[in-house]
Amino acid sequence: MAFGGVLVEANITAALDACKDGGTFDHKKFFKSCGLHDKSADDIKKAFAIIDQDKSGFIEEDELKLFLQNFKSGARVLNDAETKAFLGAGDTDGDGKIGFLFIYLIKKRRSEQIKV
Repeated sequence: MAFGGVLVEANITAALDACKDGGTFDHKKFFKSCGLHDKSADDIKKAFAIIDQDKSGFIEEDELKLFLQNFKSGARVLNDAETKAFLGAGDTDGDGKIGFLFIYLIKKRRSEQIKV
């Protein structure tokens, strides 16, 4: 698993089970359920690097569609509506991609100092 050492397998399974049906993915619930919500900025940077599969420094729409598969091979692909909603939540400047401020999608305490 790509997230070994960062997340607990049981939490990943629970998070994926909660959104296994199309139209049920909610990024806030997923981040909390899988355990990313409470991780350090360094662990979230590791997660970002895993999701940014082309290593462009951004997470683009095609990478978001495959988001769940980063957590477990064989997980479903996000549908267009889920992908657009997820992208909209993280695309702070309207360029069609999510930058490293991805951390703010995840963290519960926005006041935490994060160095990028």
